[in-house]
Amino acid sequence: MRDAHQVATALQGNLGAMAAATGKAPRSITLDPQAVSVVNTLFDELRAIFPAWRQAWPTQADEDNAKRTWVKGFAAAGIRSVEQIRHGIMRCRQSGEDFVPSLGRFVEWCQPTPEALGLPSPDKAYREAIRNVHPAMAGVARWSHDAVYHAACESGYLNLNKLPLDASRKLFDRNYAIAVRLLVAGEKLKAMPLALPEQVDGRMTPEVGQAALAELRAKLRGDA
Repeated sequence: MRDAHQVATALQGNLGAMAAATGKAPRSITLDPQAVSVVNTLFDELRAIFPAWRQAWPTQADEDNAKRTWVKGFAAAGIRSVEQIRHGIMRCRQSGEDFVPSLGRFVEWCQPTPEALGLPSPDKAYREAIRNVHPAMAGVARWSHDAVYHAACESGYLNLNKLPLDASRKLFDRNYAIAVRLLVAGEKLKAMPLALPEQVDGRMTPEVGQAALAELRAKLRGDA
């Protein structure tokens, strides 16, 4: 039996070819011998992981129908990369469940979470974006990753500053999810700006700048 990496590698080529023409699942799929072997091996993996697999596929006919459905589902969902399939199998092993996941659940598991990629969680990313898009942070904002910066840019600084909290969060979450998918697919993201060099004494922070501005205003008012 081939390992998950070999399964994913073969699936990448076959599923990619299926979806390449239109980006949609074909109405009928004729699998070549290699693709048949790949699908069989993937299902072997699933049977090995989930002891109650017969609940999903009581007969060989049920399993054969499921294989055709899963291949179509992969093509429709854009599941055709090595990392996606590997992550899906990994999530299966981590689930601790006895029953085979539905096609929809497996497709969901093929999409790595931001945390699995070493990115901030959606909640942390949103807080970072809201902080950094504030006008007071112009020129001093520090971004943790291109994906967070990309999502903020796609959401629009003005929108994140002006929209109600629920609306701005929904907008950012959508764009962050898209940024994560682009990252997994190897697409180019907007590059976060390089941080400005700090002062030699290392004390040039937004708080220091605001304190200096308050002191200057006090002097202009004649308070000092």
